[in-house]
Amino acid sequence: MNGADATEFHADALIERIGHPFHDRALLREAMTHPSVEPAERSGAKFGYERLEFLGDRVLALVIAQWLLDRYPREHEGQIAKRFVAMVRREALAWVAENLSLGQFVLMSEAEAGAGGRNKDAILADACEALIGALYRDGGLDAADRFIRTQWHGLVEQHLKPPQDPKTALQEWAQARGLPLPSYETTGRKGPDHAPSFTVTVSVRGWPPASADGASKREAAKLAAEALLANLTRADDG
Repeated sequence: MNGADATEFHADALIERIGHPFHDRALLREAMTHPSVEPAERSGAKFGYERLEFLGDRVLALVIAQWLLDRYPREHEGQIAKRFVAMVRREALAWVAENLSLGQFVLMSEAEAGAGGRNKDAILADACEALIGALYRDGGLDAADRFIRTQWHGLVEQHLKPPQDPKTALQEWAQARGLPLPSYETTGRKGPDHAPSFTVTVSVRGWPPASADGASKREAAKLAAEALLANLTRADDG
């Protein structure tokens, strides 16, 4: 399967991967309809996936929060919060979507598909949240909970220690060595207004800087900090 255009939708194959029968298949189609599809081409899906994405975001947060409280009964709120952020961030959603090959089921315009839309983390994450919303609408919290606990199990078990934001970790690295706080600078911007890409460069005094691109300045700064921290850690080990 190379991917779905605006009219072709392989519901049975997707249902088999999800493990939920979907009594209302229109919900599933809506969850897989990218906003680039014109309303006249949505074939039963009144909306794109934004509404279900909005719902799925809240359902995911509820399930993950409850799961982490049960999984780590002795941890304080701050530690749970770090785990929570790692589980609901775009990268985690995109990872789950990639494992399900969700991109090939998303209905999108030819232009969006031609621009690599099926491999964009933002679209994969949005579609994954929309799918959770559709599961909740079709089968209630139990259906959504089963899906999330199945698909996120590896991520939850992977983080036996609370993950740390790379910007915080880089700041702590600098402070431990008596250095000034890291400096961040937006050094580039490209792409159209509706899908910009930013370049952020981060530096720590006395060390070569690192740069990274992201769909937002915040994302680019985080990736830049991650890259610089990796370089600094290798230098320490060397």
